[in-house]
Amino acid sequence: MAVTAQYEIVKQAGSAGALISGVDLRDADSPLVASLRDALLEHLVICIRGQEAMTPDDQVAFASKWGRIVPHPYVEPIEGHPEMIRIYDPNPLTETWHADFTYEKRPPAISMLLAQIIPPYGGDTLFASGYRALEGLSGGMRQTLRGMSALHQGTELARSKGLSLDDIRAVHPVVGVHPETGRELLYVNGAYVKHFEGWTPEESRPLLEFLYEQFARPEYSYRHRWQAGDLLIWDNRALQHRVVGDTGGQERSLHRVTVAV
Repeated sequence: MAVTAQYEIVKQAGSAGALISGVDLRDADSPLVASLRDALLEHLVICIRGQEAMTPDDQVAFASKWGRIVPHPYVEPIEGHPEMIRIYDPNPLTETWHADFTYEKRPPAISMLLAQIIPPYGGDTLFASGYRALEGLSGGMRQTLRGMSALHQGTELARSKGLSLDDIRAVHPVVGVHPETGRELLYVNGAYVKHFEGWTPEESRPLLEFLYEQFARPEYSYRHRWQAGDLLIWDNRALQHRVVGDTGGQERSLHRVTVAV
């Protein structure tokens, strides 16, 4: 546990995750945002508990202090708030390990998710470190992957909403470099990657499946059990995430804003 002049922070797992309490984000000034950004870079995902009073306007105002807000390219926004979408029932995409918008040429950096309605059980969110997923591989495998890229492509839902194929396709290095920490990380995911560049899907599948399995290793992950009023901030460049689809159809509602930085 660490205590700053403004809040208390408690590390939650070995690879990622920290819990912060004792702060009202509606009053966040520049020094607090800078301190939270440092905590995010260290812990990859931070939960600021006790933000029940935060309105959609408050959440948008807070997110704008981190950088340029990126509206979702095809999911309908919350009425009156074009920057914000509602996350609710788990589905096959959200139950797959992924990072957000990796099919874009420049995927956003940070996501912020505020819990509005949480069921009495189920619907936890898992996070896994791309740093650890890469570091756990052999030196020979890491060296091989550094010379490879992969094609990421969005879903058919995106096409049905009028986006062109070019809008939802991007090629990214398999080994990424975080722009702020300079650390290498594994950058492939089962939701959007189609194949390695220059390889067929059939040739790519065995190695991709092996790489996806790294994100499912418990020692690389953090499991967040939601409470209403939790604001989760995570580094979309360094992490993958997925929801646990065990809510049994109970109501679950969270508000998400995404920041480019």
